[in-house]
Amino acid sequence: MVTALIADDEAPMRDLLRTRLQQAWPDLQIVAEAANGVEAVELGEKLRPDIAFLDIRMPGLSGIEAARRLYERSHIVFATAYDQYALDAFEQGALDYLLKPVSAERLATTCARLQARLHKRSSADAAPPQDIGQQLAKLTTLLENKGKPEKPTYLRWIQAQVGASLRMVSTREILFFQSDEKYTRVQTGAAEFLIRKTLKELLDELDPDEFWRIHRSTLVRVDAIAEVKRDLRGRQMLKVRGYPGELEVSRNHSYLFQQM
Repeated sequence: MVTALIADDEAPMRDLLRTRLQQAWPDLQIVAEAANGVEAVELGEKLRPDIAFLDIRMPGLSGIEAARRLYERSHIVFATAYDQYALDAFEQGALDYLLKPVSAERLATTCARLQARLHKRSSADAAPPQDIGQQLAKLTTLLENKGKPEKPTYLRWIQAQVGASLRMVSTREILFFQSDEKYTRVQTGAAEFLIRKTLKELLDELDPDEFWRIHRSTLVRVDAIAEVKRDLRGRQMLKVRGYPGELEVSRNHSYLFQQM
């Protein structure tokens, strides 16, 4: 039985990868899931999975830092939302990558490659290729030097599926984004849509001066905020123009409204 670990700080991305893996490789056993790099290392060292699927950017330890602790016992597959890393760092060498959101076609190719590598290592009783450690060191330097990849422009349009049609929604129309299980809810003054982008991806693509994160599950358009008040339980509650309900501001983001 081939075993695997999934590590990603976004639960919807873990769910998506787990579902796609069940379809692409039914015999693969997912033995653990981690929400950050520290958990990934602890579970990897304890359970010694054959494969570790690691998100590159995680709290605690990055996926690359976790990989440097795990690659001698597990095959490493990185998940990244950034094309730059795939092009700059993964095209050569023994490491593999998945571009998020993970496509079924790409995952099938990766699973076939992993199966071949597992068979080769088992039959030859070989150690991991020596260049993996060097490649991980280069990736660490790449992260330190580049930080988050620069984007020439911020996201201005959201593509939303409405029945059989594709709707283009301007970010100027959007009041807030909110996580909704495996999807993200997009709320405008006139309608509500569901998209597959995660809040984590949207945070990297939206102008931070236009959209603020007020809760782990909510991004709100700043100029749509009409009022912030406290309820009877002392929570900060936010009113948005053009929307009848209220949005909760979490304690971790209450600093955004320090006068309250």
